[in-house]
Amino acid sequence: MESRNDQILQNSTSDSNQTSTDVSTELTTSSKAKRKPVKPRSVVWDHFTRFVNSEGELKGKCNYCKKEFCCDPKKNGTTALRNHLNSCKKHPHSIETRQAQLSLQKTASDNDVNDLGTLTTWKYDENAIRKALVHMIIIDELPFRFVEGEGFRSFMRAICPRFRIPSRWTISRDCYDLFIEERSKLRSFFKKNCQRVSLTTDTWTSLQRINYMCITAHFIDNDWKLHKRIINFCPISSHKGEAVGRAIETCLLEWGLDKVFTITVDNASSNDVAISYLKKKFANWGVSVANSIYLHMRCMAHIINLVVQDGLKDVNDSVMKVRDAVRYIKSSPARLKRFKECVLHEKIESKSSLCLDVPTRWNSTYLMLNTVQKYERAFERYESQDPMFKIDMGENGIPDYYDWTQVRKMADMLAHFYELTLRISGSRMRVKFDKYCGDVDKMNKIIYFAVVLDPRDKFEFMEYSFSQMYGQEKGVELFNKVKSCLFDLFNEYKKMYQPDVEQINDNSLQQLSGSCTTTGSINPKPKFFLKHHYKKQKLEESGGFDSKTELEVYLSEAIQEEKEDFDVMKWWKINSERFPILGKMARDILAIPVSTVASESAFSTGGRVLDSFRSSLTPKIVEGLICVQDWIRPSNVQVNVEEDLEELEKLEEELPSVGITYGLGGSCSTPTS
Repeated sequence: MESRNDQILQNSTSDSNQTSTDVSTELTTSSKAKRKPVKPRSVVWDHFTRFVNSEGELKGKCNYCKKEFCCDPKKNGTTALRNHLNSCKKHPHSIETRQAQLSLQKTASDNDVNDLGTLTTWKYDENAIRKALVHMIIIDELPFRFVEGEGFRSFMRAICPRFRIPSRWTISRDCYDLFIEERSKLRSFFKKNCQRVSLTTDTWTSLQRINYMCITAHFIDNDWKLHKRIINFCPISSHKGEAVGRAIETCLLEWGLDKVFTITVDNASSNDVAISYLKKKFANWGVSVANSIYLHMRCMAHIINLVVQDGLKDVNDSVMKVRDAVRYIKSSPARLKRFKECVLHEKIESKSSLCLDVPTRWNSTYLMLNTVQKYERAFERYESQDPMFKIDMGENGIPDYYDWTQVRKMADMLAHFYELTLRISGSRMRVKFDKYCGDVDKMNKIIYFAVVLDPRDKFEFMEYSFSQMYGQEKGVELFNKVKSCLFDLFNEYKKMYQPDVEQINDNSLQQLSGSCTTTGSINPKPKFFLKHHYKKQKLEESGGFDSKTELEVYLSEAIQEEKEDFDVMKWWKINSERFPILGKMARDILAIPVSTVASESAFSTGGRVLDSFRSSLTPKIVEGLICVQDWIRPSNVQVNVEEDLEELEKLEEELPSVGITYGLGGSCSTPTS
């Protein structure tokens, strides 16, 4: 009985296991049936077609010559397919895959007609094309979605069908990877080629109400070439001084740049707090120069702007009349055409185009005033021909003789601003100028050191200029202080770098001395060098002629002749061996920027990169795009953010010839047939 029960139980268990196995098999089969087939990921499948032959083997057929190859992933793989792709004679790019082609590469700017280029070899490289695509996206500030546009894809199919166009997500990762790669290269370049850096910084608020700060490093490398590199473009919690100071500190620590010479900022009071914060940090790091008394550089562009804006207030009414008159003329092509006819009748030979200023930018106001003063008679004639002119001008009225006189004076003053500033008296402009540049003790005198380190100037005419600017007594006082501070700074550089210079000389002596003993013969040149070094040391100890410092020797030499092609950097590169310590000092001072324009210009790029259509970009991506664009863009490319008025004028003249005419109200109309 027990054996029978055991048999029943065993059969029941067996049936249960069999049922379980069947269910499991059914579920597995069902899950396999629902699983999506994996799409081939190899690049070869852009050129081969997968199929299963009558014998059940997985094969790939060449899309060009129709040859078949085994490609089972477990047995064969895609090696045979790749090898065939490189030798297929019917492949449209077979020449590119088998051998390099000749290519004529431009060596200079594409706009240089005299550049014949260099004949080089070229071979298809998908990675190189993809990297070039990333460069184009960054430099031309294109959206990531550009690669998914039908126009671009059609273009790539025509010129390079083999290239696999990446998605916008892949492009965004590639852009950030390039940023990481270039940042690593720049960090290494800083370590090998950078002595001290001078910084410019400014803050900006984007359309998304995010506060960004840009930091730009300026330095001269070992080859005496001036560099400007954006090293940070990041969000900042606020515009307060301590927040700015901490952000700069964090940036310097990340880059390993602790030797900062100057920081150029605008005249906001918060920047005074930021500089004070950084002075303490640099003192703790033990890297400050002259106790950081030269650290704070005020932006000269902002100072000039404040001075001129105060001067423009004196002639504000006249400027407003001229501005309204120019706006009226330029608001309609018909009015502009009539105005040009007035110019011809008055026989005015100027070819300058009328331009409307931006009231907050004094340089644009100068351009407007300087241009419009040439057309005074044309405006007077236009008044008699257009009755609406006087009516539309409203309360301000049409510029009269007094207004044109004021305009001419202001235009002339702005054109020679620096020279005339020396003779300004009794006006708002003088008060504003004295606020920032009139106090001898509060001025940063390092700007005058740069003049002295220009071998064409040195101290020539500086004392006379100071006397003309500040008066005899105060001018002489400033001159003596500048001279004293310059020598004090040189002595500090001498303490920092004299051991290094002596070590270099000692190593040279040891090498020369070793060459004398090893050769077993007397070498006249090493002997003369040792004798000269010995005599120089004795003369220095006895107070002879050679006891003069490098700075004194430099100042005692004749100034260089003024030439248009004179290169200060080249002069110091050649003469830095004669003045090793003074050369290091010149290398730091000549790299100091006098304005924050270098950092401010990044915000125009930031506005384009982070416009209303790309508000979803993260701050990290924004920083990567702006920084790497600055790093990879050729240094000789100048970005012109102003409108080219003459080009627009020519375009305007050509428009009627293509079938477009303008009505009096400024609307466009197409002629009917």
